[in-house]
Amino acid sequence: ASEETGRVRGASLPFHMLPSAHHRPLEESFLSQADTIMSFVNGVEQTEDTFHHKTQWKEFKFDLTRIPRGEMVTAAEFRIYKTSNESFPGNLTLHVTVYQVLQEFHDREPHLLLLDSQEMWPMEEGWLEFDITATSNDWLMNPHYNLGLRLFVETEGGGSVDPGSAGLVGRRGPRTKRPFMVTFFRASQAPVRTIRAANRRKGRKKYGERPSCERLPGTFAGYNGREQTQVCKRHDLYVSFRELDWQDWIIAPEGYEAFYCDGDCSFPLGSHMNASNHAIVQALVHLMKPDAVPKPCCAPTKLSATSVLYFDDKYNVILKKYRNMVAKSCGCQ
Repeated sequence: ASEETGRVRGASLPFHMLPSAHHRPLEESFLSQADTIMSFVNGVEQTEDTFHHKTQWKEFKFDLTRIPRGEMVTAAEFRIYKTSNESFPGNLTLHVTVYQVLQEFHDREPHLLLLDSQEMWPMEEGWLEFDITATSNDWLMNPHYNLGLRLFVETEGGGSVDPGSAGLVGRRGPRTKRPFMVTFFRASQAPVRTIRAANRRKGRKKYGERPSCERLPGTFAGYNGREQTQVCKRHDLYVSFRELDWQDWIIAPEGYEAFYCDGDCSFPLGSHMNASNHAIVQALVHLMKPDAVPKPCCAPTKLSATSVLYFDDKYNVILKKYRNMVAKSCGCQ
């Protein structure tokens, strides 16, 4: 097994099954609107034909409790893998329909809500994707309504077909082809896993210290600790997640180019130093009263995001876009 697969426990999802591996135009729109993508493996799978012996279906359930409370999903999909099947005529058209289970009963069929439907053919192979955005938001706002999904396969004439016989892979299939749910949403806070990972390492070097105007921590690769003798500008800084001892839960990347800002902000401040009006005034006052007012600081004036693929505490795979992680430009502030 590869390192990535070996680290995944029990009900986990190999990272190459994430939506970033599928390059559909609609999905690219989801990615641009969302800063976090979470995948959920199927927790329960049932196959029943209790009430109507001619009707066969599969039921799937997903635990969404890891999504931060109050967040609204911008898009959600249920994905199930279809293998080729030579036991059916090649030109046979099958209809796959996914329903939300609204209410269950002991003595009769449950109430179902139609969510999405697709056609498939016996010889085709690949992922089938069903839109369940509205349902996922219902489940987030009312977790007790999360009774799962039901999937039916029928012929054009309305005949029921066993989903497994039609080539749909269930939870007992190969790990890389098991059904799962993926959600796209915007989140403002860092994941709990990140905070806990940092807290577990109290007493080690503090990699996350905020740099002051007088010094920068020399714990990252790329910082040489020399005296500040040049004007404010951007410098190279590569952050290695292995050096932070986060490689056990961060899947990718191994690190990223963060850059940092360093240098002198003495009066006069040239245009190339991207100084704010406040910094210009502060530098002038410091020139007159150096003991009362400090010099402006060299700091990022423009920041950009970077994406990290990682496991949360329940080993769900999450792709999160962290804002303000890369210093794009520097100036006196």
